[in-house]
Amino acid sequence: MSEAPKCGCGRSPTGNCIGWHALSEEEYRKKETEYNAKKASK
Repeated sequence: MSEAPKCGCGRSPTGNCIGWHALSEEEYRKKETEYNAKKASK
């Protein structure tokens, strides 16, 4: 299994590319909020 490519856009919270570079600023903020809420609930 290959490792996910590293992210150079600075948007990925994991450091690996998860496709967030293609999101608009509004979509990015929403995804970031959802990600942080999910992470905090664990």
